[in-house]
Amino acid sequence: MQTAMQNVQRPGDYFSVSQLESLRSISSARSTLAILHCWGVIVATWVVVSIWTNPLTLVLGVMVIGARQLGLAVLNHDGAHGLLYENRRLNDWVCEWVLSRPLTDEKVDNYRAYHLKHHANTQQEYDPDLPLSKPFPISKASFRRKVIRDLTGQTGWDQYGRLFSAAFKGDTLRDRLGRSWRRLGPNLLINVVFLGCFAAAGSWYLYFVLWWLPALTWNRFIVRLRNIGEHAAVQDNDDRLRNTRTTLTSWWERALIAPYSVHYHLEHHLVVNCPHYRLAQAHSMLLAQGLREQMEIRRGYRGVLDVALY
Repeated sequence: MQTAMQNVQRPGDYFSVSQLESLRSISSARSTLAILHCWGVIVATWVVVSIWTNPLTLVLGVMVIGARQLGLAVLNHDGAHGLLYENRRLNDWVCEWVLSRPLTDEKVDNYRAYHLKHHANTQQEYDPDLPLSKPFPISKASFRRKVIRDLTGQTGWDQYGRLFSAAFKGDTLRDRLGRSWRRLGPNLLINVVFLGCFAAAGSWYLYFVLWWLPALTWNRFIVRLRNIGEHAAVQDNDDRLRNTRTTLTSWWERALIAPYSVHYHLEHHLVVNCPHYRLAQAHSMLLAQGLREQMEIRRGYRGVLDVALY
């Protein structure tokens, strides 16, 4: 069975040995700082909105936290590539218990196996992520309907509904309860702690407004934008400079849509073992070689939508 891309470029085609050594260097300190920053922004937003609760802070809080929830997934993605810490046991423990479990039951080994298939077969028949990009370009009306479903929580409700349904499968009630506890028990305990903190502050309801509402709405919307930005309406061939897109972002897009260099997706596919904090450096190295016109690059997510919608 043919699964891998043929004649695909290798990192050494674009980077020297010393450049690759630099790009592949893992900094435990920088990984830790990124994780602390992500959770720090979430907690700070909880505190600010708890003190100054009004429509404006609530809306901004939902957007900021939804973006940091994506940030947790971006850092978990780094961990799936073994790029958080050189110690694999520590790397995978942080992925599961610090980055993944607060929102999902997916184990890093399962995600890693799935995701590496995507890298091996990008935009090809056996790419497991191909259904996310294959329908594009789509009509503006179709996109508008999808955005409405995202921002009203319908997309998130359906996705989490499937997660809970899968967790409760079993032949008997005992089987279903045992399976659900093994899969979701740790998630429940973590979220009980979150709820307890909000309740202790006298704002128990903000747990739902500032944790699950962002997860069900803004997060789903920006995950869609990110998916469109990465592979939608690109050439479905084995050219890594053209079958994956980098989106040049403004400061507010990085704050609310694309945290932790997730927008440098072309560079990530070209050097998969490059941590997120070195992707901008990889981008600069490619531009220095005069490759700008050969690369699939768009300015801003509005620019992405210009080619992904008709």
